[in-house]
Amino acid sequence: EDPKAEKEPKAEPRANGRRDERPEKPRFMFNIADGGFTELHTLWQNEERAAISSGKLNEIWHRRHDYWLLAGIVLHGYARWTDVQNDSAFALLNEPFKGEAAKGNFLEMKNKFLARRFKLLEQALVIEEQLRRAAYLNMTQDPGHPAMALNSRFAEVECLAESHQHLSKESLAGNKPANAVLHKVLNQLEELLSDMKADVTRLPATLSRIPPIAARLQMSERSILSRLASKGSD
Repeated sequence: EDPKAEKEPKAEPRANGRRDERPEKPRFMFNIADGGFTELHTLWQNEERAAISSGKLNEIWHRRHDYWLLAGIVLHGYARWTDVQNDSAFALLNEPFKGEAAKGNFLEMKNKFLARRFKLLEQALVIEEQLRRAAYLNMTQDPGHPAMALNSRFAEVECLAESHQHLSKESLAGNKPANAVLHKVLNQLEELLSDMKADVTRLPATLSRIPPIAARLQMSERSILSRLASKGSD
């Protein structure tokens, strides 16, 4: 008997004579819970909208490319862009740059983009870990801290701008009431931005006195990068 017959059972026919369809392939899911402290999720939203609407899921860089970029770093080492690009398993990362291959500074441009993108992902991952630690230690932010006032006003600015963004078009179209409301909204935004500027000046000066990572680890930047790039067990 063919041993494959046991490994691949046939689907049972339904009452109407049609076989059961195979289970749907799960959707690609990848996230970094940065709490909105970086622009990563805004980028993902815009990029995915452009990729899906154009049907260029491989040619337009978006969340899936970021996943494979991180996977390439895990496999090949920190900032080893050339090794990642030359690995056929990560061919997807080369797709968004195929249209620029004829340019003289193609490789430099490509590596700079990967470095910038990875820096953003790295920042989001660091924030995600800090938020996880804060939740684990049940830490809460002092509501009277200047940073909280700054965050609150930023959210207010964002909400005010988004909810009134249609006024500019209506004002240009000659709508006088919309023009009057637009001026009031702009004055509110100006006041909020002025308050935010004052909040920034009140942030504790101790933030600027925090020693850099290199000093806290007692290592030079070169030795830190060398350690990160090595594939040793440590």
